[in-house]
Amino acid sequence: MIRWRRGEVRQVLPSWPGVRVCEVDVRPRGDDDPAPRRCRALAYPDVVGRPEVGDEVLLNTGALDLGLGTGGYALVVAVPDRLPPDGEGPGHLVKARYTPLQTTVLGTDEQDSPHHGRLRAATGVDRMPVVVADLHSSLPAVVAGVRAENPDARIAYVMLDGGALPAAFSQLVGALRQEGLLTGCVTTGQAYGGDLEAVTVHSGLLAARHVLRADLAVVCQGPGNLGTGTPWGFSGVACGEAVNAVGVLGGRPVAALRISEADRRERHRGVSHHSLTAFGRVALARADVVVPALPGPFGELVRTQTAALGQRHALVNVEVAGLEDELRALPVKVSTMGRGLEEDRPAFLSAAAAGRHAARLFGRSGAL
Repeated sequence: MIRWRRGEVRQVLPSWPGVRVCEVDVRPRGDDDPAPRRCRALAYPDVVGRPEVGDEVLLNTGALDLGLGTGGYALVVAVPDRLPPDGEGPGHLVKARYTPLQTTVLGTDEQDSPHHGRLRAATGVDRMPVVVADLHSSLPAVVAGVRAENPDARIAYVMLDGGALPAAFSQLVGALRQEGLLTGCVTTGQAYGGDLEAVTVHSGLLAARHVLRADLAVVCQGPGNLGTGTPWGFSGVACGEAVNAVGVLGGRPVAALRISEADRRERHRGVSHHSLTAFGRVALARADVVVPALPGPFGELVRTQTAALGQRHALVNVEVAGLEDELRALPVKVSTMGRGLEEDRPAFLSAAAAGRHAARLFGRSGAL
């Protein structure tokens, strides 16, 4: 259900490219609605218009009213008196299809694309290492791990559509792109707004390799993963499917384990059931599952929980020395579920170790 509200923009807040954040007075709707309230609202100017102080805006407050963490904004659906111009140019790929805010983009793999012929002829990704991770918060940590081994590696981000659909929602991607730590972002499926658009994860990987000329890629969903506490009801199932896509295309799948020492939920403590299910039951292609060499009883717990994955995949123990310094040197502050590096080091060291291993695979292959 959508909760529709009208509001008035009172202040424009610090924002980032592709996004405009405002402080909005939300008007009550009916006698049973709470009194007028003020909240943060997020707008994508290219899609809904560019809100200014005093503008009336149409809002969707559903996620905000539910108290969701990543969705802690009202979303601007339209700025009726300040609509963006009609989009012009090539492109026949419709994303967020058959929703009121569906958008048309130029797909890298469609016929009007200058890259169509290249992707039509591509048969694989030339043994490109690809790190597959569950959470979007793993992305900068993987990048840090790659840079620990090879600061000059060209890293592409292939964004799944299990979380946010607009790539602009991710402040991480914007910052990493601005600092030159990512070669580009490819949005796949219903996700949109990357440097390149692709129909599937498969064509997104091909675009990363043959258009962006990436040395290695990172595949994960955008911000805002979905989980229900059931064995199969979580968006990270797509990690197993991504491993299969990498395998089919002749890449080197590298599985980054979702690990936590601080998560209060038992199913995510140690190695998350998301990783054990996605890599242990969904992924059919053989991957390198990176087991970070964490010290003490917690490290032993991780190794014990991961052991069963060795029946299907190669377990690769990777040392974590020096990775914390690389994480601190990033131009963004790493955070997952509200926890930073100090609160949950293993979460970020695991992803960084996967990046370190991928960089070593790239260095040994010498083919890219």
